[in-house]
Amino acid sequence: MRPLQAESLPHSKIASTRPRYNLSMPTNSFGAASSLRVGPTGYRIFRLRSLEEQGVGNVARLPFATKILLENLLRQEDGRRVTTADIEYVARGASASAAAKEISFMPARVLLQDFTGVPCVVDLAAMRDALALMGADPKRANPLLPADLVIDHSVQVDSFGSADSFGINALLEFQRNRERYILLRWGQTAFQNFRVVPPDTGIVHQVNLEYLASVVFRLQTAHGWEAYPDTLVGTDSHTTMVNGLGVLGWGVGGIEAEACMLGQPVSMLLPPVVGFKLHGRMHEGSTATDLVLTITQILRKKGVVGKIVEFYGQGLSALSLADRATVGNMAPEYGATAGFFPVDAETLAYLRFTNRDASLIELVEAYTKEQGLFRTDDTPDPLYAETVDLDLATVTPSMAGPKRPQDRVDLPDVKKNFNDAFGGAHKPVTISMNGGAKLDNGSVVIAAITSCTNTSNPSVMLAAGLLAKKAVERGLKPKPWVKTSLAPGSKVVSDYYREAGLTPYLEALNFHLVGYGCTTCIGNSGPLPEPVAEAVQRENLTVAAVLSGNRNFEGRINALVKANYLASPPLVVAYALAGRIDIDLTTEPLGEDSAGAPVYLRDIWPSDEEVRTTVRASIHRDMFQQEYAKAFEGDTNWQTMKVPTGDIYVWDPKSTYIKRPPYFDHMVDPETSVQDLRAMRMLALLGDSITTDHISPAGSIGKDTPAGRYLIEQGVQPKDFNSYGARRGNHEVMVRGTLANVRLRNQLAPGTEGGWTRHLPDGEQMYIYDASVRYQREGVPLLIVAGKEYGSGSSRDWAAKGVLLLGVKAVIAESFERIHRTNLVGMGVLPLQFLDGESAASLKLTGRESFSVEGVKEALSGASRRAHVRAVGDAGGEKTFAVLVRVDTPQEIEYFRYGGILPYVLRQIAEAPVAV
Repeated sequence: MRPLQAESLPHSKIASTRPRYNLSMPTNSFGAASSLRVGPTGYRIFRLRSLEEQGVGNVARLPFATKILLENLLRQEDGRRVTTADIEYVARGASASAAAKEISFMPARVLLQDFTGVPCVVDLAAMRDALALMGADPKRANPLLPADLVIDHSVQVDSFGSADSFGINALLEFQRNRERYILLRWGQTAFQNFRVVPPDTGIVHQVNLEYLASVVFRLQTAHGWEAYPDTLVGTDSHTTMVNGLGVLGWGVGGIEAEACMLGQPVSMLLPPVVGFKLHGRMHEGSTATDLVLTITQILRKKGVVGKIVEFYGQGLSALSLADRATVGNMAPEYGATAGFFPVDAETLAYLRFTNRDASLIELVEAYTKEQGLFRTDDTPDPLYAETVDLDLATVTPSMAGPKRPQDRVDLPDVKKNFNDAFGGAHKPVTISMNGGAKLDNGSVVIAAITSCTNTSNPSVMLAAGLLAKKAVERGLKPKPWVKTSLAPGSKVVSDYYREAGLTPYLEALNFHLVGYGCTTCIGNSGPLPEPVAEAVQRENLTVAAVLSGNRNFEGRINALVKANYLASPPLVVAYALAGRIDIDLTTEPLGEDSAGAPVYLRDIWPSDEEVRTTVRASIHRDMFQQEYAKAFEGDTNWQTMKVPTGDIYVWDPKSTYIKRPPYFDHMVDPETSVQDLRAMRMLALLGDSITTDHISPAGSIGKDTPAGRYLIEQGVQPKDFNSYGARRGNHEVMVRGTLANVRLRNQLAPGTEGGWTRHLPDGEQMYIYDASVRYQREGVPLLIVAGKEYGSGSSRDWAAKGVLLLGVKAVIAESFERIHRTNLVGMGVLPLQFLDGESAASLKLTGRESFSVEGVKEALSGASRRAHVRAVGDAGGEKTFAVLVRVDTPQEIEYFRYGGILPYVLRQIAEAPVAV
């Protein structure tokens, strides 16, 4: 029986009969396997109540998110990765003070965006090549879990303020990204269980919320239908947006996502759950944006890193599903693994509203009630590790900035906030726009309605349109130096703007549609108008951006904009009218009407009742049906691309975006691969808090860097370099950008910043990449030594892939960020940790030594997990010290023996029998 293509099924009935490798029936030690009949269909489920019936834990009072993780363990129990002890540990609840235990988590599906998804598809294509060389069926390299990739990170705001802007930007996007899109278009047809939402359709998290997510997942197997919670991991940190729908999911790195796609579970510490109690109602004029900025400020101060925040209390009933999604979206900004809202009546209403299948909605209600996963206002409060409280009535109109999303500012204080941060000196400059406009410190040069954080919320989007209507009717216009843009996360937004008659008013204020993608929120704001850019650079002006996004770090939005403020969509429109950030919108006028009378924000701000009435009148269920019926089709540009056919990808040797990676070229024998490391040279000696941003290639590509030189050698002009993010499918570019961050300080090359080191033993200073090439030519393996918290920050797969390709065999650090340590193991790089109290400085390591690591095999097979490092200086002096071998779990040892997770999975699927 041939597995069904995921695209041939309605989205709410993705019931894959995918091939499974080495997957057995769950052990079912607790007798949890049961049945649930919904309508004419019977489903196999794993009842959570069975644990309490056997005296295992107070499951009914567990946090909802913990119950979902517990069900996952019950269903995946195999006696190896998931044991009865794991299930009992989670069922009994974890306190905030207890040491966390590692558990295994197998999501229902994987969600990808194009920047991080392209390397996953590249690796799968390379795996098919390797299988063919091994004499195995290449089609075995196929996602075992359903995976959706949404192309949303590549559109840039080049054109704005014109009815033609959308078409121009879409065309430029295809011209720049044709090579990447050819690969993804091929993958759309070559892989099973893999769907691609083409460009100019929507933002990944909004498409997930409105269309892809099912809340309860349905799977047809050889044993009949199964039902279980819809869970996911995604290659974008804001995957948490779907938490607002009662779907548990979060962002991971590309290596972890690939592993999940290929049937490997996520290994994670059981996160404590912090309960966030909401009560009361928000006052007139406050928005979901104000709420999420308030929550972000509160939780950043509290500290919830590594924890799940779960919202509870009667205040939930005062929040729409879209409001909840806005709060869930910014979980990375408040530091949580997830920001979870349980399923309730509002969830069911939203599923109906967005045209989900009626049988699915019936199943969601029946399943969640049966499993104790459905909340009402009368539900007893779960037992949380910690709790936080917020009266919704205390939420006030807010913004956040100028550099961090947790720095909330009350609207009346924004002017003072800007002046305190940058000084209030005025420096007006006449620019050649609109007959001689005046640009100054504090001028708003970007006003962007952007990001799924807010564009998924009809209330704030329609409030922006209503404010625009009132502004136009009063004769207000945006300032000529403001680059305005409207980039919704879904085509449904355009539909309801048209239905409400608000599109002409937004366009009258130059808020024309520029694309359906992330745009300004991820830095794709495009260039400022030349007169503005020239004046900012010449006069060193401090100008501002106001955007309805989720991140506003310095340099992220636009290289010329130092002050960046997060705001609700209607406030974005208001600041476009004001043209400056150093204004108190609560007391100062936005401008003058046609009669010369001042117009204040309060004069054009729509009432809550106006917004509610417009939402009810202008948004219809058939809009979702119409737009998502063709979600996977794409436009003419997508449909007419000439793409390779067949099960094996035809690599274009001239491509500078897509290259076959070398991960399967020299696979090791797992029986003999674990050996001591001899005569390594140090490539980099680094300090504390080296983040994955320091390690992984990111941002623009300099023409004089190794990556820039490579592209020029391939005939690419600097103006066409694009970014490292866009070229993640080409390992030749990425390895040259690894450890090349302009702020990286390598103590082997004192006095330098950037990707510099010294080749040893001669001491010649050169780029890290150039040194690695020389070392590899000389047959010398490499080592990185670092301080505390090595690899902190976002989980970036290229922070591990890149160091492997540089020839690094081991990293010794005082401590590791957990996910990055896992990623190093996943790429076959050995993580070693100094013993407590020891460091490169305390051991007086200079970096000029030759290093050997002895006892690796014994450490991985014994209980001590210790190896010994021998450092021999140039003059022959020797130092020996012990290190911890941080390959922490039996599964990680297996990955390491095979040279990494990708070779491990390749061998598993090459050798395993297929059972459909």
